[in-house]
Amino acid sequence: MSKKSTAKANSNRRRRVPVDDLKALARMGDSDVDTSDIPEILDWTGVKRGLFYRPIKQQLTLRLDADVIAWFKHRAKDGGYQTQINRALRAHVQAHGRKSG
Repeated sequence: MSKKSTAKANSNRRRRVPVDDLKALARMGDSDVDTSDIPEILDWTGVKRGLFYRPIKQQLTLRLDADVIAWFKHRAKDGGYQTQINRALRAHVQAHGRKSG
């Protein structure tokens, strides 16, 4: 079974919430929702910010100096050298602001 057909089969097994239930939930106020069976999280240490955030990637051809690529490949531990290059570029953008033009 291919990845595509497996994903489709899994999505078909998920419970679909009726639209009427969602509309009724949207009309409820916060005080009307019973959360007694869900413990409130008070300790946020160890939480990883942006864990589920996946920015849109754009594929392009980029010519870099061979020694720069070798440096990143040698030091890549988690996520590979392309991820490390992306992180370095993002840090540069954040350090120097997002000025346009």
